[in-house]
Amino acid sequence: MAPSNPLANWEKVGDRFYRKIPVYDAIFEEDVELENYIVAGAPYGGAIALYRDESKPFRLRDPQSSRSSIEIYSCSGKHINTINWEQATIRGLGWSDKEELLVVSEDGTVRRYFGLDGEFTSFSLGNGTEEYGVRACQFWASGLVALLSNNQLIAVSKYDDPRPRLLAPCPEGEVSSWTLIPPAHTLSRSVEVLLAVDKTVFLVDTTEAEDKILQDGPFKHVSVSPTGRLVALFTGEGKLWVVSNDFQNKLSEYDSKSRVAPSSVNWCGDDAVILAWEDEIHLVGPNGTASKYYYDGRVHIIPELDGVRLITNDACEFLHKVSDVTQEIFRVGSSSPASVLLDSVDQLEKKSPKADENIQRIRSSLPAAVDACIRAAGYEFDVYWQKRLLKAASFGKSVLELYNSDEFVEMTEKLRVLTAARDYQVGLPISYEQYLRLTPEGLIERLISRHEYLLAIRVSEYLQIPADRIYVHWASQKVRVSTVDDEAVCKLIVQRLDGKPGISFEVIAQTAYDEGRSHLATQLLNHEPRAGKQVPLLLNMEEDKLALDKAIQSGDDDLVNYVLLRLKSKLPLASFFRMINTRPMASALVETEARGQDTELLKDLYYQDDRPIEGSNVLLSEALQATDPQRKTEKLHLAARLLSDSKDPTIVLHQKLVSEASQLLKAQETLDKDLADHNEFLGLSLNETIYRLVRAGYGKRAHKMQAEFKMPEKTYWWLRLRALVAKRDWGELEELGKNKKSPIGWEAFYNEVLGAGNTKLASIFVPKCTNLPVADRIEMWVKCGMIVKAGEEAQKAKDVNTLELLRNKASGPAISEIERMINQLRPRK
Repeated sequence: MAPSNPLANWEKVGDRFYRKIPVYDAIFEEDVELENYIVAGAPYGGAIALYRDESKPFRLRDPQSSRSSIEIYSCSGKHINTINWEQATIRGLGWSDKEELLVVSEDGTVRRYFGLDGEFTSFSLGNGTEEYGVRACQFWASGLVALLSNNQLIAVSKYDDPRPRLLAPCPEGEVSSWTLIPPAHTLSRSVEVLLAVDKTVFLVDTTEAEDKILQDGPFKHVSVSPTGRLVALFTGEGKLWVVSNDFQNKLSEYDSKSRVAPSSVNWCGDDAVILAWEDEIHLVGPNGTASKYYYDGRVHIIPELDGVRLITNDACEFLHKVSDVTQEIFRVGSSSPASVLLDSVDQLEKKSPKADENIQRIRSSLPAAVDACIRAAGYEFDVYWQKRLLKAASFGKSVLELYNSDEFVEMTEKLRVLTAARDYQVGLPISYEQYLRLTPEGLIERLISRHEYLLAIRVSEYLQIPADRIYVHWASQKVRVSTVDDEAVCKLIVQRLDGKPGISFEVIAQTAYDEGRSHLATQLLNHEPRAGKQVPLLLNMEEDKLALDKAIQSGDDDLVNYVLLRLKSKLPLASFFRMINTRPMASALVETEARGQDTELLKDLYYQDDRPIEGSNVLLSEALQATDPQRKTEKLHLAARLLSDSKDPTIVLHQKLVSEASQLLKAQETLDKDLADHNEFLGLSLNETIYRLVRAGYGKRAHKMQAEFKMPEKTYWWLRLRALVAKRDWGELEELGKNKKSPIGWEAFYNEVLGAGNTKLASIFVPKCTNLPVADRIEMWVKCGMIVKAGEEAQKAKDVNTLELLRNKASGPAISEIERMINQLRPRK
């Protein structure tokens, strides 16, 4: 096939060149009748939406044609989907930059279609749309503005989070045309609207409608350039004005010599304006120069950031400004280094020595020439010229000793991807600049939405981008369209996705559940490795037991608690307890959580689980915390009752202790009434109660309580001893010392009294400590300061050594007494 002329379809408009590139031909069948349709195209070479223009008559060919529908096509004419439309009249048809179709009906309902498959969400514009009705809509990348029949404007800034709001009140009068300025190009960073009313234009934002004070209206069309710097106005006299965005300077004027207003006015990049009639186009450049194109049928204009797509029944074309680097290389008579380098490739193939001469001639500018050839390759749609330019760049960099080839490799990768996307079967005629703005990930998303899974995977692998989303979308689509049984579908999906990293079976399972295939969803979730992804969906599917088991298997306490909270909120309490009783981890977590926050739940849990001791302990704790005596008694009574039916010895003992606690509480109430002005005894232990009674002088009451509660004698004597010592009741202690026996021994009396500082009283207990060794009794006498008594003990034991030690400690008369004892024990010579 002979190479195309690189200058083919170039048109000079003023001092700049534009070219119209044929991308696809014969794209629509004859019966589509494109002139009878409203056409809206998605940005970045995206899909085309066709809707029958109800203002034009059409012939009914069959009953199906009477039904309204929105047809979705690729730019190559490949039919993608049909969306049946039986709602109110469509007043707005547009696309987001994510290739989501927006359909606005007359009653203010907005449908947002995802992924070209017909799935949608909807919201209402409100604010009087039902009363006044939507007249027209304008769209930008992430939002829209609707014009109502009363000239009121409603803006939605985010499709993801639609919050319709009224713009400032608009002036009355006939709106001849209008357009919007996206938030990215306004100082306020909010959408603004240019509204042509009567002879002037108003700039409307959220706060005011500013009159730009023009006198030459009505303006049939208003259009803002892609960067928001310029505004195109088409007057009733057939003139096109290009003015600055503040309307202070008119930069150019073009007379179309047509009193019939064009069907549309759009910008071609940021430098030229397209005036489109039914079958005629005027490309108006700077300084009012223009080039005209004629067609056999209706032509539709789809604006892009760097040009426009021209759609007819026969062809899809891309009209754009020729880049500076492309002009530098291909324009007639060019002698730029890049042009010379491209010519060198031809000479090299002819084996002409001129190739080397060319290289030497541009040697100093060779790096720039290589860079220019690489950049120019990106702007070419023709594969032949892409290859020629890259070959020239390759030849040039091979001559250079040092050259970074990263840009060359990246451009090669991008062109391979773009060529694949532009293929007729795919139908994405995306330009190099559009691709940079869309990003590789965005292009892959578009391939996924067209179910071009194989190409999407190859592009991902080629560009080293994770492909998990592609596999998940493929599997979800397989779930939607498959008619075989659940086991077969699950097996197919698992086999295909085996070993693929990052796959989320939760998304696939959610699709299956949404399609009403709960069994398949459960099967797919078994292959989801992340419990945190499995569990929420299982709960939504009412697979409560399975969700709880999966959470427990994960070992994640937070996840188990999440499931338990969900189950507790929706299940009857008995069912909830039955579910957790066979799962120790779940039961333990509920118990731990309830212990600190919900004692009623804790009691119910212990009752359901037949754990009376734990249940009674909760009641005991509540009794201890209660300040009201009646409340304390009630809690203790309930605790005892909870244990009353069991014959287990441990529980019987526990029940006895609880009963005694209740009995003690009643006794303490009586003591407080009889002996104290306030609750002095209530809530004390039995030991503390008896101790306090003895110390307060109520020994008989204390003895009575000891007998009533069968307190051991030893315990009672210890309490009595310490209370009397604390009270310093030496007389009572002396009387006790007259007893023949003490259950706790007399050493305890000696130690307690001595510790209180009463050595005299302590000494009367020393002789009673007959069970102690002599040395201990001697030490006890010494601590009481009675050295002579200590000496007597040593003399009885005939311990001269101890007596000599005591002599050293003695003073005064005690010394001679100790001497006497020593002399009596020493043998006489």
